[in-house]
Amino acid sequence: MNTIAPEFAKTEMGSIQIAPEVIEIIAGLATIEVDGVTGMSGGFASGVAELLGRKNLSKGVKVEVGQREAAVDVSVVIEYGRRIPEVAAEVQANVKHAIQSMTGLNVVEVNVHIHDVMFKGQERLEEEEGTVVSRVK
Repeated sequence: MNTIAPEFAKTEMGSIQIAPEVIEIIAGLATIEVDGVTGMSGGFASGVAELLGRKNLSKGVKVEVGQREAAVDVSVVIEYGRRIPEVAAEVQANVKHAIQSMTGLNVVEVNVHIHDVMFKGQERLEEEEGTVVSRVK
């Protein structure tokens, strides 16, 4: 586990270190705050963790962190009917603002990957039926 100890985070009393996992959690929470994002897409490993009852707040988030800068990739599921470019732009702005205001790191890029579109009520329908709704007939 790498920690961040940039020059500006050293004080008279010692240094401040922020783990990359913390930045992933900040980015994940900032992403799901955006209206139109219904969830995060994290692949097989995070799906297994959720099945085991562990809530993964950094699901679908990857970060690269340097001494003073960070780059973020988020994978999201968008609500059907929303304008994808507008939702993605809002995700970018919200993630950048959250990370910069909470950590002081300069966010150089936020890449948004749209992995799926979720229909309103689709989640409830799948839970009630206990099956996955086919999208193609």
